[in-house]
Amino acid sequence: MNDVIRVEYSDVMQKSYIDYAMSVIVSRALPDVRDGLKPVQRRTLYDMYELGIRYDRPYRKSARIVGDTMGKYHPHGDSSIYDALVVMAQDFKKSLPLVDGHGNFGTIEGDGAAAMRYTEARLSRVAQENFLADLDKDVVDFVPNFDETEKEPSVLPVKIPHFLVNGSEGIAVGMATSTPPHNLAEVIDAEVALLQDPSISNKKLMKYVKGPDFPTGGIVINKDDLLDIYETGAGKIRLRGKVTTEKGKNGHILLVVTEIPYTMIGAGIGKFLSDVATLQENKITNDVIDISNQSSKEGTRIVIELKKDADVENFTNLLYKKTKLEDTFGVNMLAIDKGRPETMSLKDILQASIDFQFEVATRKYTTLLRKEQERKEVQEGLIKATNVIDLIIEILRGSTDRAMAKNCLVHGETKGIKFKSNASKAMAAQLMFTERQADAILEMRLYKLIGLELEALVKEHEQTVANIYRYEDILEEKSSMAAVIENELKEIKKLYAVKRRTEIDNKEEAVFEVKAPEEMDVAFIMDRFGYAKTIDVTTYEKNMEAVINDFRYHFVIKNTGKICIFTDTGELHTLKAQDLPQGKLRDKGIPIDNVSNFNSTKERIVLATSQSELNLYRMVFVTAQSMIKVVDGGEFDVMKRTVAATKLLDDDEVVYVSVLHGEQTVALVTKEGMALRFPVETIPEKKKTAVGVRGMKLGKGDAVEAAYLMTEVTPFKVARGDRQVDLSKVKISNRDGKGSKLK
Repeated sequence: MNDVIRVEYSDVMQKSYIDYAMSVIVSRALPDVRDGLKPVQRRTLYDMYELGIRYDRPYRKSARIVGDTMGKYHPHGDSSIYDALVVMAQDFKKSLPLVDGHGNFGTIEGDGAAAMRYTEARLSRVAQENFLADLDKDVVDFVPNFDETEKEPSVLPVKIPHFLVNGSEGIAVGMATSTPPHNLAEVIDAEVALLQDPSISNKKLMKYVKGPDFPTGGIVINKDDLLDIYETGAGKIRLRGKVTTEKGKNGHILLVVTEIPYTMIGAGIGKFLSDVATLQENKITNDVIDISNQSSKEGTRIVIELKKDADVENFTNLLYKKTKLEDTFGVNMLAIDKGRPETMSLKDILQASIDFQFEVATRKYTTLLRKEQERKEVQEGLIKATNVIDLIIEILRGSTDRAMAKNCLVHGETKGIKFKSNASKAMAAQLMFTERQADAILEMRLYKLIGLELEALVKEHEQTVANIYRYEDILEEKSSMAAVIENELKEIKKLYAVKRRTEIDNKEEAVFEVKAPEEMDVAFIMDRFGYAKTIDVTTYEKNMEAVINDFRYHFVIKNTGKICIFTDTGELHTLKAQDLPQGKLRDKGIPIDNVSNFNSTKERIVLATSQSELNLYRMVFVTAQSMIKVVDGGEFDVMKRTVAATKLLDDDEVVYVSVLHGEQTVALVTKEGMALRFPVETIPEKKKTAVGVRGMKLGKGDAVEAAYLMTEVTPFKVARGDRQVDLSKVKISNRDGKGSKLK
């Protein structure tokens, strides 16, 4: 009978979540600081090495690599493997590409790579010689794969601080890594300096590592912040693209972006082009004539054609302020160190790399020493055997099988062997070869007895002895091992170093001076669908009848003024007149939603007017629950784009807002056809944050439907259903009355 184990559900969930989180952190999302690789990258490179897809051999289909990696080492789907393969081949993302791709592997502008069945790949030389070399020398531990049918390296024996050189980005559970790429030569120089002086500070290491070195170039503009970033492992790097100017046709100025911030790789370039166009459309600048992307394999080239009299410096600063041509790269140098995720300083990362190099070198030279000692043992046996070759031949000819001959060579056992003389037998009894030496002698070919071959054997033995001495010195003396590591690093630098691409400097914050537009009158018009624009005042006055018929709101305003939108939810939204497009009368305009916080799906416009008018007059507010008040219009001269224009009771809404222009009475009309007319002077003036007072007593289920400001002498006819009602005939009463039924 099975036992039932009772556990707290929350405990099980907590443990399961922690196990899952650690699995993502260690086995998927974060790189190991020793080789700077995530598991999918490590497995892909190792699989290519195992398949023999070397840099000096033909390319193989990417689909072959992906399928083999997935089947043997990484059972997480082909897309993740192919994505990792593609990124390792993109020289605009990686300072040191580890894969040599053949075919369409994507572009800096965000075009994706071709399907894996079309592209081909092989290891790059740097990956083969410095990431995968010496795997046969027991330099790293091998662990079982997911189904325990294969072995894979737990880490690759990388000879450089790859975590810094190529950087890394990844999102785990509750943490993320974001490490910028660096210049290989600078990183190697820093590691050599740390090798020579373990007490060196981060500040002194920065004499070698100037800062990040992005494949896309650009300019780091906050040099003074870098020391803190490299000491803490976290911070923000501010990046700018590089801009030059050229002469264009007709005296126009060409502003050319030749290098982009690393963060603009991909869709960022298209977004930049769109943002520049938007700046022109929204009249933030009027200098742009044309913009084009002329980038090619030779490099980035985005050309912005400007007017002859354009202020280039001011326009460039505008690009830095309003587009991604200046951007921030968040640094969090988080990696797996000794099985734990750690945010590491520059020195920590370099020290982890050095410690790993010592570990790899120790295992490598221990293996080489063992092999050389075995080789020395065999060589000494063969040399000794050549001196008594006649006796050995006699033993071989006199033995009945291999075991008998080997027993004689190792233990001096002569029983059963036919010798030519007792002297030979006595000499054979004194032989004391080792097992390994005896096997080598029995397998030795006769041509090895040639004089030149014997000389070569002696020289080979001398070289083996020298190797053993060298390997023992490397293993016993830390300084000797450090010298070996240093020489290897310098050789890698000599072969693969490239010039720094990213400039490091301190730049002042970009300041863009907005040119004040010439102040003039324009006419604001908005239709019943909420599409608005401004038009020329002359056009507005000439077409007044059409404007009144086709547009719900219209008034003259300064082009530097603000428009106020009051809604049924009691909100006030403001927008600048210059944010609206200026066009012709029949142009469509743009939705008011696009240039303000107004949301046409959640609220309804009750009034649109100019802020300049509000500053001169008072306003009347009426709600569905018959709350009414007068507010000084100056209270709505606000800087915020959205404020509360009035306070509402629960389930109430604004049904009427209007500017008071000297009207004497106000009439409230309800859904049930009740009307109450009373003097405006009886309405108390309140703050915009107040609810107001009751305008009229409502019947059960009734609500105010409309309100009208009126003069005492002018007839005031309004449509109600299919008939006209003259509100001027409604008797003037006191506020807060029940009103009378409209006839």
